[in-house]
Amino acid sequence: MERRIGFVGIIVENRRQSAPRVNEILSRFGDRIVARTGLPYDRGESGVIALIVDATTDEVGELTGRLGQLPGVSVKSALSRKRAPGASAGEEI
Repeated sequence: MERRIGFVGIIVENRRQSAPRVNEILSRFGDRIVARTGLPYDRGESGVIALIVDATTDEVGELTGRLGQLPGVSVKSALSRKRAPGASAGEEI
């Protein structure tokens, strides 16, 4: 399967309760995470995490699926389009 670049957005509604499990899951996928930014949101003990990933669709699906099963955690993701064989970097399919 082809690896593609993309992003994963994570909203954690209760950081104190969910953060340890979220971080455990992210650590398992650490080799696919290119960048990570986390911002606490003081109102309601929430937080937002943004990831840049370089992964296959299956790997992103597994990551988002595991995170999405946690109570109080919402996840959305998007991956780049596949490049056609022989296409230059700026060409889209």
